[in-house]
Order: sequence, then structure tokens, then C-alpha cells
Amino acid sequence: MARSAAAWCPGAAGVTSAVRLSGGASQETWSFDIMHPDGAIGAILRRAPSGYGAAPGRAAGLDAEAVLMQLAHDAGVPSPKVLHVLKPDDDLGTGFIMQRVAGETIPRKILRDDEFAGARPKLARQCGEILAGIHGLSAASLPQLRRMNAAAEIAELQREIDGFGWPRPVFQLALRWLRGNDPGPSERVTLVHGDFRHGNLIVGPDGVRAVLDWELAHLGDPMEDLGWICVNSWRFGVIDKPVGGFGTYEELFAGYEAASGIAVDAQRVKFWEVMGTLRWGVMCVGMMQRFRLGPDHSMERAMIGRRSSETEIDLLRLLAPRG
Repeated sequence: MARSAAAWCPGAAGVTSAVRLSGGASQETWSFDIMHPDGAIGAILRRAPSGYGAAPGRAAGLDAEAVLMQLAHDAGVPSPKVLHVLKPDDDLGTGFIMQRVAGETIPRKILRDDEFAGARPKLARQCGEILAGIHGLSAASLPQLRRMNAAAEIAELQREIDGFGWPRPVFQLALRWLRGNDPGPSERVTLVHGDFRHGNLIVGPDGVRAVLDWELAHLGDPMEDLGWICVNSWRFGVIDKPVGGFGTYEELFAGYEAASGIAVDAQRVKFWEVMGTLRWGVMCVGMMQRFRLGPDHSMERAMIGRRSSETEIDLLRLLAPRG
């Protein structure tokens, strides 16, 4: 990293405090400081080591992720500034280096610690405003991204569920509901972040400071992002506040509409909340499959895998609410 920093950061005198951060199965995230005469520069390296590509299927790729983060930063959307996109001469694999943003990403702390008590009441509206900014990024400036719609998403989930090799009645019920309630192609097609939720938001006492992990970005229905952040799994026990465990639908929608001037389609958001709940359930089962079949037998995969049962309860609450 020191050799790389010296090549693209004028005056860089070395690298210190390098530590690998937790999380990431196919990619690595490192925090480090660049020593500089004007003061240390806090940085984050996000990379896929040599010989490893971006995660298959949904992933946009690290090069596209870097472009999207910089576009968002330049447009005033809270996003880290990209300092450098890795080149072969860096000998660090594929990825990019971004400026480190101070704050917290752990949901339990954000939802419970006194430090964030002043931020929590405004987070839902802020999320709506930020999503409006993301969806408003110019299509002409975006990198090549896959395009998804509801019908394609349903078909993809059906294939994955069929591949598990054992029955999942609640998942099949959700698929049937989704097919019966598909609102059709969205008139408005925008950049969709694809994973806008707790864990991918850096939060400080003043609110959201940065949006991370753009690897699932694609083109599609903007209401997908609003539905995803409302999935119960991202509320971390505070189920009476549907937006991340910190706010209401009304607050989220109000922020979005004020920033974009475009009305939120609440029925589409509900549809994508159901879709997102099913998708996360399928992803959990996929984690368990990889744990069972190898080669990655990590406890983290097994723990995520067993959460598929939680998503089945969430789906039943959405599709057949009591009372």
C-alpha cells in the first residue's frame, strides 16, 4: 500500500496503522493512514485480491462501484471521496481507495446508544432525501450496469429456490403473491443502490454521513430502494419503526418527495418490501448452502443461514397480517 500511495498521492511518506476490517466474503476492506506533511490522511482500501473477481451474478464490480461513489460524492450525496482506483502496477488486485469517514455502522449502537439519540428522529427523513439524490443521478454519466425489473427478479428467485433441493412453502407463497401483485414495469427507471440499509450507512450524532457498498447497484424501479430499507431484518428488533428501526414510512416518503418533487408510490414500496424480504431469505439459505457444501465453513455463514426462518415469519406477517 505504501508504494501505491507514493505513486498517486504527492508527498505521501508512507502508510501506517493498516488493519483489515471484519466482513466481506469475496472482498477485503482495510483501514490505514497515509503519512503526509500536511497531516495523516485516513483511508479505506476496498479490494478483491489478485485471482478473485467481483462476486458473480448481481455485483456491479469494484470499478463500477468506485465510479458510482465518486458520482454520488460530486453530486452532494453523502458518499466517501474516491482517492484512487487500483491499477496493475499497484499489485493490490482490483479495487479502490477512498477517504475514511468517521462514524458508526453497527445497527445496535445506532439504535440504542445515547450518542445517536439526537440523530435517530431525523434518520428516516434523511434516508428519503439521500435516496432521492441517488435516483436523481444522471443516467448518461453512469457506468455499464445490469437492468432489473420485478418479473426478472421473481424468475431469478424462483430458480434459486428450486435449486435448494428442499421445499420452502412460505417462499413459494411469497412468489405467488409477488406474481399476482406485480405492478408492472416502472415508468421511471433510475440508478438503484440495491443495498441501502443499516450496515451500509455511516451515522454520526448529526445523522447519515456516508452511504457505502454500492456493489449491488443496477438500473430499475427507484421504489425498490425504499422497500429494501423497510425490510424487517434491517430493524434489528425495533419492529414498530419500519424504516431501519428508527423511523416511519411517512418520514421516509416525506424526505424523498421534498428532495425529488416526485410522489412516492406506496403500493410499489410495499411490493418491493415483500420482494426484499424474500430475497434476503433466499440469500440466507444460500449462505447455509455454502456452509454445508463448502469450501467456506465459517460460523458467520451458518449464523446468517439460520436467519432464513426469521424471513419466513416476516413474510407471513406481511402477506397475512393478524387483525
